[in-house]
Amino acid sequence: MASFGILFFFAVTGLTLNHADWFFSDQAATTKSKGTVPIDWVKTGVASVAKLEVVEHLRREHGVRGLLGEFRVEDDRCSASFRGPGYAAEALVDRATGAYELSVTRMGFIAVINDLHKGRDSGAGWSLVVDLSAILMIVVSVTGLVLILFLRRHVVNGLLIAAAGALLSALAYLWLVP
Repeated sequence: MASFGILFFFAVTGLTLNHADWFFSDQAATTKSKGTVPIDWVKTGVASVAKLEVVEHLRREHGVRGLLGEFRVEDDRCSASFRGPGYAAEALVDRATGAYELSVTRMGFIAVINDLHKGRDSGAGWSLVVDLSAILMIVVSVTGLVLILFLRRHVVNGLLIAAAGALLSALAYLWLVP
């Protein structure tokens, strides 16, 4: 039954990826916030900007989540970007004043499951779940193929249908993909 749930998840998200316009793909909501961080965190040399403190301040004060994608330090400002499934946040910090603007975009449930399907911005743990799911689906497929070999009345038809499915997939690729 576990493989059924996994197969169902990847089948549904395969459809939502292929036809995002069918599934409320325009649900993105962006919120903007402002605030300040202590000036001594950012008004220092480029190498000594308190990156961890700035990031944790944003997480604590605004509930920013996701993986930190990039923290850039320029002469006049710093920027931090966070990514997660169906989620993005960007903070721009003025190094002269400590003032920042935060933009958080939540793209909706369909975007979350699509990103999970692709393993995008979901971390090493979810990547392991995707890999284990793929292994489980391979085991189930190979088990089905092996089982058909033990059904003497159906072995020829079963193998022919499996070969036809593989051939149709290859032909569809050659014919339909530019």
